[in-house]
Amino acid sequence: MSPLCDCCGEHINKLNEQISVMRKEIKNLRQMLDSAVRGHRKHLISIQSAVSKMALCEPDKDQTAPPAASPQAALEQGNIQTVPIGYITSCFSVKNGTPRQPTICGPSRAELRIQQSVFNNPEHALVGLEQYSHVWVIFLFHKNGHLSYKAKVKPPRLNGQRVGIYSTRSPHRPNALGLTLARLDTIVGDTIHLSNIDMITGTPVLDIKPYIPEYDNPISRMGSDETVDIFNPPKDSDDQTGLKSERNDDEDDLCSFRSRDNSEADISVADPSQSVSAQFSLHKDSQEVLEEVKAYVTQQDLCQLSCSREDQTKPPDATVAHPCDGEEAHSAIAGWIREPPVSSLEVRFTPQAERELADFLPTHSSGPSESDRPRFKFLRSPEEAAAAIRGVLSADPRSVYRRTRCRDRLFFFTLDTADITCWFGQDFAEVLQVRPVEQHIASM
Repeated sequence: MSPLCDCCGEHINKLNEQISVMRKEIKNLRQMLDSAVRGHRKHLISIQSAVSKMALCEPDKDQTAPPAASPQAALEQGNIQTVPIGYITSCFSVKNGTPRQPTICGPSRAELRIQQSVFNNPEHALVGLEQYSHVWVIFLFHKNGHLSYKAKVKPPRLNGQRVGIYSTRSPHRPNALGLTLARLDTIVGDTIHLSNIDMITGTPVLDIKPYIPEYDNPISRMGSDETVDIFNPPKDSDDQTGLKSERNDDEDDLCSFRSRDNSEADISVADPSQSVSAQFSLHKDSQEVLEEVKAYVTQQDLCQLSCSREDQTKPPDATVAHPCDGEEAHSAIAGWIREPPVSSLEVRFTPQAERELADFLPTHSSGPSESDRPRFKFLRSPEEAAAAIRGVLSADPRSVYRRTRCRDRLFFFTLDTADITCWFGQDFAEVLQVRPVEQHIASM
């Protein structure tokens, strides 16, 4: 046989690569088929159990049907039917390119209008909310495409590594609920204007709650605990009953006692009217200080004993240490959140993309000579749009599949009224084109 030429050898290598890719795809399809079969079996089992229960109830046809469960009983069992309070109108119209977290793209904006079907006067439900700077938004991942989920997922920031679903913020969950901390810009009537968002247009919102650092931030809670008056702890009132459910909370306040030096104690009085009670004579003050030190030492001994018992019962693979009473409070997160395997990308703009982006008009601008130019709906300037594009692309919005299998393909996403075309290189992303959405649709 004659030896193969270089051209034939390259062709054979390409065919071998394509065959290997096809084999991997076939393997993935088989895995998907197996999971679908298992899900089908579960559905069949549930249907069979429901049919069997109906068969058991057939002999009781002569008897009256049992009354339907009351709303209170359904609520206690956790069986509720959610109703959206409104739908998001966002600068992101599709999932592709939408930030995975709200802090990725600060200039991103959205509007939430409270539906009149929920409240007869929706603006009344927003009274007082303008006093807060941020709100929690509880919404539904309505674009998942399916209701299936797995116990382990592959977060894009881990670049293919598997972790448990509840250690991530994956949208594919048993209950497809999302949570976003958004900045509250302003409230106009029944409409809330938000920024720092990661939701697309049409997202159903189930609830909103004000963000309160004293309650939601562990560091702020730690700072507020240190200002409790240890000599005159506040009595439980109607307002404090919900915050202190056990008497042990009053004992925990003793751990905030700190001796400034050997001659004086650092005391912060919670009630200004009781400040006079802190001015005792020298012998009386010293006696009370000694009593508090004794109680503090006793509390520390109990704390150490409790911590030693927890260490004995803690599983060997537990690595996160939670502080006991009297120790400095802190919050812990997974290491891959701060140092992910996927690094941030440098974002570049071609001269053509810069010119096309500069041609867009801000939201509130008018002029007879500017009617033919494209206009943003949410973004306030081309500079803000450029910052938003950098925020989206620097976090690498591609999926793991796109990173590994589609490296040489263009990436498209929509921001406000602009369609962005870009491509990814080694540790950078480059914006090639910025076109108005209407022009892009008309040319397709």
